[in-house]
Amino acid sequence: MILGSIVALVTPMYDNGDVDKESLKKLVEFHIEQGSDALVAMGTTGESATLSEHEHMDVVKAIVEYVAGRIPVIAGTGANSTTEAIALTKAAKQVGADACLLVTPYYNKPTQEGLYLHYKAIAEAVDIPQILYNVPGRTACDMLPETIGRLAKIERIVGVKEATGDLTRVSVIRELCGDDFALYTGDDATSCEFCLLGGNGTITVSGNVAPRLVHEMITAAINGDRETATSIDANLRGLHTQLFIQSNPIPVKWAVTEMGLMAKGIRLPLTWLTEDCFDPVRSAMHQAQVI
Repeated sequence: MILGSIVALVTPMYDNGDVDKESLKKLVEFHIEQGSDALVAMGTTGESATLSEHEHMDVVKAIVEYVAGRIPVIAGTGANSTTEAIALTKAAKQVGADACLLVTPYYNKPTQEGLYLHYKAIAEAVDIPQILYNVPGRTACDMLPETIGRLAKIERIVGVKEATGDLTRVSVIRELCGDDFALYTGDDATSCEFCLLGGNGTITVSGNVAPRLVHEMITAAINGDRETATSIDANLRGLHTQLFIQSNPIPVKWAVTEMGLMAKGIRLPLTWLTEDCFDPVRSAMHQAQVI
């Protein structure tokens, strides 16, 4: 089981939108040095929605190569087409990813049975650990705990990223899925409490900016050290809020650029952070002592 602070890595780009491999390598080294426990390549924060399938897998392959086995790499391979999700998951296995993260199909609003059959088909097609990803705020599709419980019984489905922010689901999913099933939060604002309640880690946006603090906070929370975890989380509160002042990953890419780790670059239809948001994000970075 992968535990701790799993950073949903941004994808560095030049101002024309092309992927900046040099900065990508620099980011990988930064996260390993700062103690991030794992990386997600090509999740939502990595702008997976606007990269072609070839670019998508090229970034995953590059991250796997740069990491060189030092920490796990989880590839985002979800799609609203089951066939496409299987193809991406097969490609991720081929380039050496340690696991895959599969978002619920978006826009087409499958039923709970449709979700079950979608994930079952992927698990049966590709021999790689697979993590479910529920984020109804983006997909307009909520995978219910009971469906997660059914899927947890399928070999190769090893965990879930539960990004609803609903902390009551932690105990419900744990009871349905058992202790060997990994529970990750995808909501930075509630990640501390999620792990104190028995979660196994966070797939984090804030960890792009303050990786050491997020690692230390999540480690303390997993170990049941409420005092330490909440004390560290207090310094991260601003990031948890201000990194979502505009659509993710707009603010976090600006923040990582402000830290000198990459150049300014994002793909349409996303646009660069507007100037009126600079001060709130910068203030949150000061609070977390990253600048």
